[in-house]
Amino acid sequence: MGKAKAPPKQASNESRAVLRMARISPQKLNLIAGLIRGLPAQKAMDELQFSRKRAAAEVRKVLYSAIANAENNHGLDINSLVVAEAHVGKNLVMKRMHARARGRGVRVEKPFSQITILLRDTSVAAQTSEAA
Repeated sequence: MGKAKAPPKQASNESRAVLRMARISPQKLNLIAGLIRGLPAQKAMDELQFSRKRAAAEVRKVLYSAIANAENNHGLDINSLVVAEAHVGKNLVMKRMHARARGRGVRVEKPFSQITILLRDTSVAAQTSEAA
C-alpha cells in the first residue's frame, strides 16, 4: 500500500558522493574539480593530496567517500574506478555588512557551494554485467 521503490539515481557500475554546504566559493571549488575530472581514482587522490589549495582537503574527503561507497554499497573494484563527473553547484550565500568610512557600510557575501563526485567502474567485468 506504500509508494513504489524509487529507481536508483545512477547506473549499477557507478558510485557517487556529495558534499553540501562547503564554505568556499563555487568558482574556487570548480578549479579543484577540474583537476580530477577524468582521472583514475587513485591518481585523483594523489593530485588532491599534494595540491596547495585549501579546499583540496575537503574534496579529497568526498572522493574518499565515493570510493568507499563504490566498494561497500555497490561492490565495485576500486582499482578500476575513474572520476566520471565532478560538478560544482551554488548553495547558500551569507550576507554580512562591513563598516566603512563616514558611516557607510558595504555588503560582504560569503558563498557556500556543493560538489558531487561520480565514479564509474571501467573494468571489463562491469561492462559485461551491464550487457546481460
